[in-house]
Amino acid sequence: MGFLPNITKQASTKKIGDAAEDEALLFLQQQGLRLVCRNYRTPGRGGGEIDLIVRDRDGTLVFVEVRRRKSSSHGGAAASVGRTKQARIVLAARHYLLRVRTLPPCRFDVIEVTLEGCHWLPAAFDAQ
Repeated sequence: MGFLPNITKQASTKKIGDAAEDEALLFLQQQGLRLVCRNYRTPGRGGGEIDLIVRDRDGTLVFVEVRRRKSSSHGGAAASVGRTKQARIVLAARHYLLRVRTLPPCRFDVIEVTLEGCHWLPAAFDAQ
């Protein structure tokens, strides 16, 4: 599985991001997780967005941030998910959970997609 093998250098940022999300989703599905929702956004400006919401085998609802990186020379994908981004993801997760009758266990993961494949960071941060 190579990162973006069929995407040209002139591809849009959205196409590249979508391809990275596709690869991350396939990786998670191979680990036994099931897709619940993709690209969940809160309404209005200044809200949050969650790339993937998946359910783990134990029932945990997992909110996944997908990061595409050419290399990990600047700290990798996890380092690029700072406090502001985390807060927006948590905001979106809370908004999503308003629709759920019984709150399941939840966690926030980050997946870094590089030329070498996917690097999964389960429980990369907490809802503070």
